Amino acid sequence: GFTLLEVLIALAILSSLLVTLIYTVNYQLGLIERQETITVATLLAKSKMADLEKDPAGSKGEFDAPYEHYSYETFVKASPYIGVSEIIVVVKEGNEEVKLNEFVVQ
Repeated sequence: GFTLLEVLIALAILSSLLVTLIYTVNYQLGLIERQETITVATLLAKSKMADLEKDPAGSKGEFDAPYEHYSYETFVKASPYIGVSEIIVVVKEGNEEVKLNEFVVQ
């Protein structure tokens, strides 16, 4: 049979493995959530950039549902080249920020 000490050691080993497993799962879920936020923000920034290519103008606001947690800010700057403008789109959600730059011929 097993002694009480052997059972306690086995439980201690199993509990430490369980704590490590739970920590790893939580860490991976956090990474997945961050990557999802960055991916959605990038796609929203590309969409806003496509709109700005048609009518370049600086603006600020939030996206419609289901992306109401995401905000954007756009800038249109003159570039050092004649007839070329730089369009900058910044999309934010919480601490995450995605910034896209593009040069367009006027």
